[in-house]
Amino acid sequence: MKSKREQQGFTLIELVIVIVILGILAAVAIPRYIRIVSEARMASVNGMAGGLRSAVMLARARYIVVGNNAAGTVDMDGISVAVQPGSGVPLGTQAGIVTAMTDTTGYTVTPVVGPPDTVEFWPTNGGSATCSVLYTGPTTSVTPALVTTTLNGC
Repeated sequence: MKSKREQQGFTLIELVIVIVILGILAAVAIPRYIRIVSEARMASVNGMAGGLRSAVMLARARYIVVGNNAAGTVDMDGISVAVQPGSGVPLGTQAGIVTAMTDTTGYTVTPVVGPPDTVEFWPTNGGSATCSVLYTGPTTSVTPALVTTTLNGC
């Protein structure tokens, strides 16, 4: 009588094939994942730049509506935002654009005293990424605020 042998595990060839397949998948998937993460970080930085531009326009609109051209602050929903007198553009300070933004979750905010005063916004989850958004506040009532994105190194 023939006895049936029960299989005890995988053969060496089966294990090698599985490892090769996993290696090929990893070689294809890891660069694609890194590219997707980088593109997401760039989109986030561009979104922050858009938010800064919107905050400038909202503060300026509120400043114009109030009509006090000598004021150095504007009230935005109960929050006092420091602005350039005569133009209503938020200053490049903690009391200016950072206060106007109200929510900078996911970003490290670094104000730098000028002239001109600037604030840099870095993605917190960037690891060693060097991409950022730089807000340069106005120095006079006729100079505009500048929003500059650096996407290199995302």
